[in-house]
Amino acid sequence: MIPMHAPIMALAASALLPITATAQTIETTHGAVAGTTTGTVSAFRGIPYAQAPIGPMRWTPPVPAVAWKGVRDASKSGPACIQPKYPATSLYRDDPPTMSEDCLSLNVWAPVKSSIGARKAPVMVWIHGGSLAVGFNGSPIYDGAKIAARGVVVVSINYRLGIFGYLAHPALSQESPHHASGNYGLLDQIEALKWVRANAAAFGGDPDNITIFGESAGALSVMGLMTSPLSRGLFHKAIAESGYMISLPELTKASHGLPSGEQVGTFVGAALKAPTIAALRAIDAQTLSTAAAAGGFLPLPTVDGWALTRQLVDSFDKGEQARVPVIAGFNAGELRTLRGLVPPIPTDAAIYEKEIRARYGDLAEQFLKLYPSSQIEESMLETLRDGIYGWTSDRLARSQAAIGQAGYLYYFDHSYPAADALKLPAFHAAEVPYVFGLLAEANALPNWPKIPLNPDETGLSEAMIGYWTSFARTGKPSAAGAPTWPGIADKGGYLRFAARPEALSGLFTDRFALQEEVVARRRRDGTQSWIQNLGIVAPPLPARTADAARPN
Repeated sequence: MIPMHAPIMALAASALLPITATAQTIETTHGAVAGTTTGTVSAFRGIPYAQAPIGPMRWTPPVPAVAWKGVRDASKSGPACIQPKYPATSLYRDDPPTMSEDCLSLNVWAPVKSSIGARKAPVMVWIHGGSLAVGFNGSPIYDGAKIAARGVVVVSINYRLGIFGYLAHPALSQESPHHASGNYGLLDQIEALKWVRANAAAFGGDPDNITIFGESAGALSVMGLMTSPLSRGLFHKAIAESGYMISLPELTKASHGLPSGEQVGTFVGAALKAPTIAALRAIDAQTLSTAAAAGGFLPLPTVDGWALTRQLVDSFDKGEQARVPVIAGFNAGELRTLRGLVPPIPTDAAIYEKEIRARYGDLAEQFLKLYPSSQIEESMLETLRDGIYGWTSDRLARSQAAIGQAGYLYYFDHSYPAADALKLPAFHAAEVPYVFGLLAEANALPNWPKIPLNPDETGLSEAMIGYWTSFARTGKPSAAGAPTWPGIADKGGYLRFAARPEALSGLFTDRFALQEEVVARRRRDGTQSWIQNLGIVAPPLPARTADAARPN
């Protein structure tokens, strides 16, 4: 059975602790919060933006937080949402100190009221990655103080993960007045943005200048927010780091090689011997999280007709997305730390070429020219990198340019000795500490390759913070002493982050064109997923049709 929980107001009252005289106090729409101040930046942590999604509220849309009286202690981050632990050897291991279903809180870093930039400051809202299964806003590599010191209000949010955030089920759809289920994590993000818009000014931020930014699953979430009709007007710019425009399950019908979301939910309930929603709600949260992860539950947003009306790529093709400037980009070594996505390497070139010809048909020779058998492992790593993260980034930037918005593309191709020694140059998420200015904090993680704390590394970080914050402020990324970042509409312009930023043009044009054709054929066919089905494990590609234009 679910353990008894204290009433919401009692939980809120427990956080009303004595506040030191040096803490800065801010009045929010739900009550006063007291944070901590270091230098020119104040931090306010663990602020609830929604009520605890527990008991009968498990798998319901978020409900705004209950107001409190007095001054709430905001000196510590709230608990992480329930999630499985990373393996002890994972490079990304970052164990949250506490976890709870009562996790819908956010952290805010803001210039102190007396400092320059403390009024009408741009606001940046961070959405963490972790495959929609793990992660938390209190991670030391998501601390927003260095960005806030540039005159920016930074917010990082928790949102429901795994089975709690992304379970679709026929009974849940029946409960919903919108006949929808499966997007609770996305709905949490939207609720958090509503809170930010309502409270930005109290922290010195401009509610009409909000940038959402996220990495990996956070970037997938950024694209979900860009296409959801429920988030319109809640943000004004977007940054997607290593996003993936994956095919998503439809709510009630199997499509694109995927079972329906409701089919998956029904299967999960049966596997857990909990055939009803009441039975699923009665399972202890950590037990449910562990069992779902062990059973292979893959959290993904669902095309439910309400929060998401169609496949992401279809929304972008139809020009339905938010009309906002975008930065999108990916890393040179994305797949080097994601080996679970990489098929076994063929033992010789003949096997590799045979598999590619069997699967890519009339595109096989073009494929082999771009990803040759002379370097099989590198070709396989690049196939997945370009087809998952590169194509998505390029397409996202071009989609915004097509509707008259600025689209900026980047390629993070920077490494350092410790990462090179592990054969992990520019690995997935390697850019995050540079974006936040937290190189030393990344080094404190147990398995992160140690970044040299020298002028070259800190200089690159300073440039990235400059580009990101200027984009948030004006919509045009720039950094002191660094090249002008060309838009993708300007002859395919992009910025390469290597030892230092370089402005270039024409990034992997032929490779992205090949992947666009692959995706287009699979979308027309309607029975194949795209992005993850690449290279030697791809299903046989549908033949080219006479109408080779993108499907609408």
